[in-house]
Amino acid sequence: MSAPLAERIRPQTLDEIVGQRHLLAEGRPLRRIIESGEIPNLVFYGPSGVGKTTLASIIAKRTKKQLYKLNGTSATTADIRAVVGKVGTLEAVNGILLYLDEIQYFNKKQQQTLLEFIENGDITLIASTTENPYFYIYNAILSRSTVFEFKTVEPDEIIPAVKRAFRILSKERGLPIEVDDNALRRIATACGGDVRKAINAAELCTLAAEEKDNALHIPEALARELTQSSAPRYDREGDEHYDIVSAYQKSMRGSDPDAALYYLARLLAAGDLPSACRRLMVCACEDVGLAYPQIIPIVKAAVDAAQMVGLPEARIPLADAVILVSQAPKSNTGEASINAAMADVQAGKIGAIPRQLQNKHYDGDDAARKGQFYQYPHAFPHHWVQQQYLPDILKGTVYYTPGDNKNEQSFAAYWQHIKHHNES
Repeated sequence: MSAPLAERIRPQTLDEIVGQRHLLAEGRPLRRIIESGEIPNLVFYGPSGVGKTTLASIIAKRTKKQLYKLNGTSATTADIRAVVGKVGTLEAVNGILLYLDEIQYFNKKQQQTLLEFIENGDITLIASTTENPYFYIYNAILSRSTVFEFKTVEPDEIIPAVKRAFRILSKERGLPIEVDDNALRRIATACGGDVRKAINAAELCTLAAEEKDNALHIPEALARELTQSSAPRYDREGDEHYDIVSAYQKSMRGSDPDAALYYLARLLAAGDLPSACRRLMVCACEDVGLAYPQIIPIVKAAVDAAQMVGLPEARIPLADAVILVSQAPKSNTGEASINAAMADVQAGKIGAIPRQLQNKHYDGDDAARKGQFYQYPHAFPHHWVQQQYLPDILKGTVYYTPGDNKNEQSFAAYWQHIKHHNES
């Protein structure tokens, strides 16, 4: 059985790698390191299918080191020792480059074993991970490595790779392959930035293409049919999840309904209804808040409706609510106020509750002034009377400052008038 097309056409030089110009363009630091021939221990961080394994293979070839590949999901400590056992043999005359894919699946003990061999220089390590290395990789390994982040590849950069795939497939099959421009764009876009997935889609389209007039024809409809089930990159426990929900809320906060709807669509396409609902509710309270307090029960009703009907219909009430939150006036005074109050509590500013607010109606013998002296606001004009509510240690502290929106300013003006009238 032949290897997958993505493996058969894997780039052999730095210039053939698709994307990652921020790392591999002429003059960029990683490229200069590779061209120097002196390779330090490296950590490649980024999504799958964007060239991490390919680059490791090219580095091994350029440095004439023997390349060994292990995967963190299946490799054991014994596998590492077996690789190290090749050091100094004819099989690895110029040294060993160990490419460890998905290093985040190695436990601490396994990573410590690895450390022993990279520290004494027996091997050069290139570790790759789809998760944030500062959370998942042992600090001692990170301190001896340089981290480079790989980016999702844009469709315009993927199209040349897809064209190259079709040229090679045409040569292998001995038939011209005619691909609509829209089909090329569809394949490059539907892969979610994963070059390997795009190349595999090109191979799949070729297998399903209709032969006509001694050529294989790939129209947009065929490309759409074979790529429509391509799920977006998403892992509810991984960085991608947190990036999407973060972008979702920040787009609503930034009053961009189009971006907010896009990230909502990504969450719903992945079936993550709970995250879509939770962040929407948080945003209504945190980012709209007192500028339009009526929005909170409205969004709660939309969330309840979405959870009641489920997907796919849930997209409709959620879309309504996302647009409403995005377009609503914004104020974070509620969040800022409670954060300031909690900071004082956590700093130990826990004073005695003023006597007039305490829930008791008698005083001990040590009380210099007996009686509660609570003044009931409803017994006074405009339902307000001046009295101390904060403990003495915090007397005069201001946590809430009205926002500059119409709603909060109207309340502020009302109370300013009442308090000034009562004091005069």
